[in-house]
Amino acid sequence: MKKKQVIGLVAAVVLFIAVGVSSVLTNMMAKQVSENMLAESVNALVSEDIGFDTPDYDYIAIVDVVGTIEEQYEAGLFDDEQSYQHLTTMNYVNYLMDDPYNRGILLYVDSPGGTVYESEELYLKLQEYRDYTGNPVWVYMSHYAASGGYMVSMASDYIFANPNTTTGSIGVIMSGYDLTGLYEKLGIRYVSITSGENKDSSSLTDEQIAIYQSQVDECYSRFVEIVADGRNMSEDEVIALADGRTYTGKQALNLGLVDELASLEDVQYMMSDELGVYDYYELTSEDNIFASLFLKVKEVIPKSEAQVLKETAAEMESGVLMYYAKPLQ
Repeated sequence: MKKKQVIGLVAAVVLFIAVGVSSVLTNMMAKQVSENMLAESVNALVSEDIGFDTPDYDYIAIVDVVGTIEEQYEAGLFDDEQSYQHLTTMNYVNYLMDDPYNRGILLYVDSPGGTVYESEELYLKLQEYRDYTGNPVWVYMSHYAASGGYMVSMASDYIFANPNTTTGSIGVIMSGYDLTGLYEKLGIRYVSITSGENKDSSSLTDEQIAIYQSQVDECYSRFVEIVADGRNMSEDEVIALADGRTYTGKQALNLGLVDELASLEDVQYMMSDELGVYDYYELTSEDNIFASLFLKVKEVIPKSEAQVLKETAAEMESGVLMYYAKPLQ
C-alpha cells in the first residue's frame, strides 16, 4: 500500500472516530438538556405558584380523584398510566381556597384507594378548604370509592353514591413477598450486612411481623377515627363495619356510610339548586392537550431513580402502608 493511501486511511479512521465521539457527546448533551427542560417544566406546573384558568364568575369546582392515590412522580403530568395527580390536585385545592368566584367543591371519586400518606394528606387539605372558605364539599362516588378513596370522602358535607358503587374497605394493608425459599431452590444466596436485627426484613421473624402489625394497627386506628368523625358515628360503630370488606352503594346507605344514592347528573342538579350556582369547572381540556403533546417525549427520556424505585416497589408489593382495596385475582 502506498504511503499516501496509508495516510488517507489513517485520516479516515481518525475522522470516523471524531465524528462518532462528537455524535455521542452531542446526544448526551441533548438528552441532558431535554431532561433539565422537562424537569423545569414539571416543577413549574406543580409548584405552589401554579395558576388555573378558572372562570371569572361564580362556579363549583369539580375535583377528580380518579385512580390510585399515590405520589405524583416527576413525569406524572406526561404519563398516560398515572391518572391521579396528587401535587396538581393539592395545588388546585389551595388555589380554590383563595379564588373569590369558587363557591364549592364537587369531589368526584373513582378510586380503590392508595398510600396512607397521600390519602390522609388529601383528606386534610379538603378539610382545610372547608374550614378556611366555609364552602361546601359534596362527594359523588363513581365505580370505586374504597379504602383511601373512602377516607378522602370523609372531608365532605354530603356523600352521594351510585347504587353500583364499590365503597367501604375501611382498613390497612402492607404486603410483600418472602423469596427465601425461591432463592434456596435457585441456589441464590442473599447477603445483608445491617446495623441491627430489624434493619433487614427480607425474611420476616415473628418479632418483625409484630413490629409491622403495630404500624398497620396505628394507621387503622387513625382511619377509624376519621370515619367516626366524618359520619358522626362512634368508633365502636365504625369498627363493627371496618373489617376491610367492601359494600355496594345500597349497603353503604343502609349502614350510614353514605347519605344518598343518586346519579352524577342528579348530584350536580341538587348542588346547583342548593348553592344557586349553575356553572362547573373541571381540570380536563388544557391538561389533556398538554399531556398529548408530551406523550412521546417521555418515551425518549429515561426514568428517574425515584420513578424506577416506585414502580419496582409496586411490582414487588414491598411493604408500603396502603389504604387500598385489593381486587380479586
